[in-house]
Amino acid sequence: MFSQSPNLSSFIWSVADLLRGDYKQSEYGKVILPFTVLRRLDCVLQPTKEAVLAEKLARAKVGLNPEPFLLKKSGQFFYNTSPLDLTKLMGDQMNIGENLRAYMQAFSPAVRDIFESFEFHTQIDKLAKSGLLYMVTEKFAAIDLHPDVVSNAEMGAVFEELIRKFAELSNETAGEHFTPREVIRLMVNLLFIEDDAALTKPGVVRSLYDPTAGTGGMLSVAGEHLASLNPDARLVMYGQELNSESYAICKADMLIKGQDIANIIFGNTLSADGLPGKVFDYALSNPPFGVEWKKIEATIRKEAESQGYNGRFGPGLPRVSDGSLLFLLHLIAKMRPAVDGGSRFGIVLNGSPLFTGGAGSGESEIRRYVLENDLVEAIIALPTDMFYNTGISTYVWIVSNRKPKARKGKVQLIDASSFWQKMRKSLGSKRKELSAEHIDDITRLFGDFEELIRQVNGSPVPISRIFANEAFGYQTITVERPERDSEGKVVLGTKGKGKGKPMPDSSLRDTENVPLSEDIKTYFKREVLPHAPDAWLDADKTKVGYEIPFNRHFYVFKPPRPLAEIDAELKGVTDNILRMIGGLTA
Repeated sequence: MFSQSPNLSSFIWSVADLLRGDYKQSEYGKVILPFTVLRRLDCVLQPTKEAVLAEKLARAKVGLNPEPFLLKKSGQFFYNTSPLDLTKLMGDQMNIGENLRAYMQAFSPAVRDIFESFEFHTQIDKLAKSGLLYMVTEKFAAIDLHPDVVSNAEMGAVFEELIRKFAELSNETAGEHFTPREVIRLMVNLLFIEDDAALTKPGVVRSLYDPTAGTGGMLSVAGEHLASLNPDARLVMYGQELNSESYAICKADMLIKGQDIANIIFGNTLSADGLPGKVFDYALSNPPFGVEWKKIEATIRKEAESQGYNGRFGPGLPRVSDGSLLFLLHLIAKMRPAVDGGSRFGIVLNGSPLFTGGAGSGESEIRRYVLENDLVEAIIALPTDMFYNTGISTYVWIVSNRKPKARKGKVQLIDASSFWQKMRKSLGSKRKELSAEHIDDITRLFGDFEELIRQVNGSPVPISRIFANEAFGYQTITVERPERDSEGKVVLGTKGKGKGKPMPDSSLRDTENVPLSEDIKTYFKREVLPHAPDAWLDADKTKVGYEIPFNRHFYVFKPPRPLAEIDAELKGVTDNILRMIGGLTA
């Protein structure tokens, strides 16, 4: 038997040799993952099998609901009431399909849900039709995955490796449900860095939530990280996932690692929050980038209108074409109140939430809410080409309602877009990765909370900058100019509030953005009146807006090349063209 993770995973992987020809490479996971889970559960329950069967019989005789008693007897978060196991299934080759189904049906409901979400019954049919079902089941029945042989940590590592391999094989969809591990490690570092002291106390228990759990990678890496800080600490994990196969993998991963899978919910987090009223110490999320929310628009708008700030979407709603900021608002609603210890979360977003939408728009109002409530600790720009399904620029937001004293009223921007190394082999759109040194460097920049400029190719380049929250705010003012008649005279109003006052000419109307830190009247006198002495402000139309022009704050001026150099280059090109023309006419 194999007890070391690399050998074990390669042994399980050898099942792929059986599947080759009948299955596409990208479909191997549909068979191998559920079978791996099945065998692990089979082995975990083996020592208590007889006791559970006896208990079921005893409780049935007195007419009691057996579930709580069976869970107690199994000593796990699950049980199985069938006299069969994978080894016994090998004794009846002719009825392997029927017996395998009966065995799976005898698991407790939470485990049955995993196999149903994997659509494992479909794979049983397909394997049986291909004449492979007995051979594949036999392969797995031969592996000893008992916890005494393969620990929870080892089993978790094996499962992680298998998930990663299958994600790479089908990288056209991997990005939707699989976040690169080094990005998760960075986010986990940033999440826990300010709490290292608290997390190393004996017996500490903390909750972690991922509303877009995918295959459970963020939860897993966070669990590993906390275990390395403090083996006695306990991280209780919660998640919700919309894709049924990813949900099954996530639940299976949690089960293998000894977590309570009742905390992993299936469904759309935005339209049907599966953990209503729950708040958490920490959260991590990599929601889909720029996905429209038209299908759930009615539900979202209903919550926003009926519940306002008592619901999740009080601050505002972004445009229907991009729901990224809805996930940000959802996570804010899931934060433990500051009076109860507060929360911190990390979320990966694309560039759009930083600046899309003018003053008064839903996006601007959401930014206004998070900045005026002092919730944003830092935003870190990652390199492009970091994710499997997109090469766009991405940003990690660290959000907290319990900022350390030094960070209060401030936001740190870190430009880590140059922190990368080329991957040996591209995976979909992913061509770059963060090394361990890059992760440490970014974590240190965040932890130091200082402005930093580095020399790159002999030029000073800003890497870390710190701003007051209000630096991102502005007021959009409306500047009016008078309407004039054919003789050039100002047209005056004849009725209502505008009687006797100049009438505005809508074709001359203009808007200006004034920084929040500046007085509007002073700005107007300095910037507008010298160019348009007849202009005036329409104060009723003034709106407050917020945007985070990240790139502008890290812009480095590159002086143009010397004129002589450009002239010499142009002359070279011209001479070359003349030579080519000469060659054609010769």
